[in-house]
Amino acid sequence: MNWDLWVGPSLFRGYNPVLSPPIEDTSWPMWRRYREFGGGGVTDWGAHMFDIAQWGLGMDKSGPVQFIPPEERSEKGMSMKYANGVVMNHVDWGESNAVQFLGSEGKIEVSREFYRSDIKGLTEFELKANDKALYKSENHYQDWVDAIKNRTRPVSDVEAGHRTASLCNIVNLAYTLERPLKWAPAHEQFIDDDDANSMISRPFRGKWDITDY
Repeated sequence: MNWDLWVGPSLFRGYNPVLSPPIEDTSWPMWRRYREFGGGGVTDWGAHMFDIAQWGLGMDKSGPVQFIPPEERSEKGMSMKYANGVVMNHVDWGESNAVQFLGSEGKIEVSREFYRSDIKGLTEFELKANDKALYKSENHYQDWVDAIKNRTRPVSDVEAGHRTASLCNIVNLAYTLERPLKWAPAHEQFIDDDDANSMISRPFRGKWDITDY
């Protein structure tokens, strides 16, 4: 294994099998739990779930404008408010790795394993010809190849991925700082908060070029 290449542009850390187990070790790599390489559960499974929430809210190209952590230090309990007043909460609600939408007429719950609602008939609803249908992909690999060939956007393009990743990292920052943050999605900067803005990026190694390998 080329450990220098694995570390990439991050500040160098010595090899540890916890970060990247040998190929014969079937344990789950825990690089995701260390700040130098990952962001814990928020940037791991959280990325998948926040992505669904952003998609459902029509915010794939934006994000919350306020991040409000719980009063006591915790890894959950964050409230995120969008400019239109909608609030997204990072809380336990009875399911692992799933999203719950709460509305005036009922709720919708989504995960990789289920899609359910207490609104009668919603999960069996069939779209009519003039209804708005979401982009559907049966195979993300093929969808990506087709997008390249046709010069179109795939089901989840780089902008949506970037916005989800940004949201996850901001959530971690707010948990770390233990105070509310105001975010300007259009400029991708914190408002009147130099300390938080200084944490948007992180230190990188000096000259590092993947073409060296």
